Amino acid sequence: MRATYDGEAPIYDDEAAYPVLLQPVFVTRLVETCPPNGRVLDAPCGTGRYFGLVTGAGRRVVGIDQSAGMLAIAEARGLAEAVQQVGLQELTFDRIFDAAMTIDAMENVPPEEWPLVLANLHRAVRTGVHLYMTVEEIDEGSIDSAFVNAQVRGWPAVRGEIVEGDTAGYHYYPGRARVMAWLADEGLELVDEAFDQQDGWGYRHLLLRS
Repeated sequence: MRATYDGEAPIYDDEAAYPVLLQPVFVTRLVETCPPNGRVLDAPCGTGRYFGLVTGAGRRVVGIDQSAGMLAIAEARGLAEAVQQVGLQELTFDRIFDAAMTIDAMENVPPEEWPLVLANLHRAVRTGVHLYMTVEEIDEGSIDSAFVNAQVRGWPAVRGEIVEGDTAGYHYYPGRARVMAWLADEGLELVDEAFDQQDGWGYRHLLLRS
């Protein structure tokens, strides 16, 4: 997957082919919760698409990503305080950020690693601050069809896991109820949410508080 993202990095920000209508709205809301000069964790940051929204508001940003290709573009923007090649599962930051955002990423996390990733993100931020997360959703029919196909092929998949022939390859769609349960178990409070519907898929936008 890392090699695929490395190869896609130069064209990843082609917004004409990838609408993200509510993401900048929620990033702006997140940044507004930070104190002046506060530090925001962008995990994963991809190409640093939203670095400018953070630094333009007088806050600092640190980007992490598992893709060296994505990080090279992000670092070249010259806006981040630091960038680091690391995955969400390997984060070790401890209470040093005033906010965190995880955009276009959780659909690539398998179900058994969701609690670990949430714990890592939660530990990275100071108590009482906010996190912004997107969760991709698709129609239930596609999820059911993929699950039946996995059973026929003898794959050890759970419902919601889909292997696709696109950039990410693997996707997991847990659905809102399961996500809310994981967030509650981690002690993350839902502050606000919205849904950005696209053609056959969409993003649930979650503003959370630690």
